[in-house]
Amino acid sequence: MENYGILLLSVAAFFAGFVDAIVGGGGLIQTPVALVLLPSYPVATVIGSLKIPSFSGTALAARQYLKQVDMDWKLLLTMAVVAFVSAFLGSDLLTKVHNDFMKPFLLVVLTLIAVYTFIKKDFGSHQVKQLTKTMQLFRAVLLSVLIGFYDGFIGPGTGSFLVLAFVTVLGFDFLHASANAKMVNLATNFGSICLFVLKGKVIWAIAIPMAVCNAIGGWVGAKLAIRKGNGFIRVFFLIVVIGTLIRFGYDVFFK
Repeated sequence: MENYGILLLSVAAFFAGFVDAIVGGGGLIQTPVALVLLPSYPVATVIGSLKIPSFSGTALAARQYLKQVDMDWKLLLTMAVVAFVSAFLGSDLLTKVHNDFMKPFLLVVLTLIAVYTFIKKDFGSHQVKQLTKTMQLFRAVLLSVLIGFYDGFIGPGTGSFLVLAFVTVLGFDFLHASANAKMVNLATNFGSICLFVLKGKVIWAIAIPMAVCNAIGGWVGAKLAIRKGNGFIRVFFLIVVIGTLIRFGYDVFFK
């Protein structure tokens, strides 16, 4: 691949890491760019290569959050193990089948998310302590299965879905949701990476420079999110969800 192509992919990876560290959804930036610039490669190979920068950016962002935000490690470890296995299985399926059938469903879900977040001004502004430990664990495992499989199978928007799930289903505020989502997202990325590496679906010449840029973007984004807090993350979340809507809407109605 030409150097200018790698440069464009690296720039996309930086912005993807930045956005992903704040509210997730960085894959919605780097995935379309990679698919456009790498048209001769199978989709599974492109997605497999992008999992490397996704992991590096998420890891550096998670490190920043760990310094500042308390984590429920028992809950997180359970979710991480389940999400790892689910993502591995999802990535295996990606190498075998097409995934366009998910886009209309996601378009409807994201529309509802955007409307709800915009109308409910206190959405994600504080922790909700109404769940028992048993119910929280049950919901966490179910979410890990569904979102883990989605990340391995399709991928873009996973970070945003995790943040949303931690806020709406598990009762976290946006800051704690973003921090905990990063840890689970690490597990989903790692599960996918294991599968794609085993099947030889990674283009290392592209993945490594993108990984460096994604990590830098993740470091910058996480520091900004921690400093600005819930209000900033909520606004950024809305922007990313609307961007996701536009992207999926284009795929559903114009392709």
